[in-house]
Amino acid sequence: MTAQHTIAVLGLGRMGEAVATRLAAQGRQVLGWTRSGRTSGSFDTTGDPHEAVAKADLVLLVLFDGPACRQVLDTVQDSLRADTVVVNLGTIAPAEASELARRLGASYIHAPVLGSVPAVAAGALQLLTAADPDTLDRARPVLEALGTVRRVGDASTAAALKLIANSSLAGAVLALRDALQQADALGLSRTQALDVLELGHLGGLVARKRSFLGSEPTADTASGTAAASGTAAASGTAAVPAVGRADFTIEALAKDMDLLAAASDTPLRCISGLSDTPGGPEADIAVAATAPAVADAVLAPLRAYICGHATGDPGHFRAAFLPSAHVEGVRDGVFVSWPLDEYCALFVGRPAPDEPARSRRIDTVDVHGTVATATMTLRHGPDTFTDVFLLVRVDDRWRIANKAYHRHS
Repeated sequence: MTAQHTIAVLGLGRMGEAVATRLAAQGRQVLGWTRSGRTSGSFDTTGDPHEAVAKADLVLLVLFDGPACRQVLDTVQDSLRADTVVVNLGTIAPAEASELARRLGASYIHAPVLGSVPAVAAGALQLLTAADPDTLDRARPVLEALGTVRRVGDASTAAALKLIANSSLAGAVLALRDALQQADALGLSRTQALDVLELGHLGGLVARKRSFLGSEPTADTASGTAAASGTAAASGTAAVPAVGRADFTIEALAKDMDLLAAASDTPLRCISGLSDTPGGPEADIAVAATAPAVADAVLAPLRAYICGHATGDPGHFRAAFLPSAHVEGVRDGVFVSWPLDEYCALFVGRPAPDEPARSRRIDTVDVHGTVATATMTLRHGPDTFTDVFLLVRVDDRWRIANKAYHRHS
């Protein structure tokens, strides 16, 4: 399959966008589609899934779960050419993978991947591939542009092996979370604890995620935000499910463990550990461990923003925001747009009375050169807020240009 052939990428979350961007950057003709209508400046997109697949020699599915794969294939199947190869890069149940393989026959390649967005960008994914040999040969040049192709048997085996790989990640995430909680309880320096953990069996995970885990849980620990404010627990993936979102997110990992438990008929401790932990330090440390690495400078204004809420000191907000920034949302049914001075006036210089029960967590951070977007979840008493930020890099410093919020009722 050469560069002039068309590749359709269905699903443009973090992973799908990274796949499409890498292939387009290598001169391949890529057409992307996503249910959200998201567009990209790096490759062509369409709002019509039929258009995306109609001329495609290769269709890549980069979707959140099995039901999403079935729904999208139900939509586009009549538009697929007879000779089109469909490659599924997603994580689904073994039975779902077998069903898709039976449905599409020799034109289907099941290829769940080990690795996330940074691995895509480097062409370093590991693809656990099950396919007809001739079909795989047709798709191999494109798949090898993404990483290493590993033949593993049938579609069910490929799906099961991916779940087993993610099970080991879930165990490591929980071990890291527990170790950091115990270190905090013993009064150990977070830096010292991470230095030692990096020397041991969790060393690789600690090294990759240290920017999210490295700050001391000082005043923020008392406010239930040790990992959120001190470590900026961005998920990624994912947190999130976050359907279609993920470098890798804690919700996506919990979903995969649910699939593994059902497929193996074996209860897994890590499901409750990942899924049912309430907000606060425990959940946030787990989220941080699955977060994509983001430069510390990008996180600085978000951490200052969290400190503003934790302390009630408006000075933190002035450090986080550009002076021209606005905070916007719907309050009591009316749209509001506060200049920074008006927003700062809402804070009186001391924490809220219920601050120890509050928590904040950075869910996603996406960097695009000199601009970035981020989302955050804030649990303030009975209210939960989703904050959406636009950040810009000005004079080698990141600041929040604007914030919009939604209050969940």
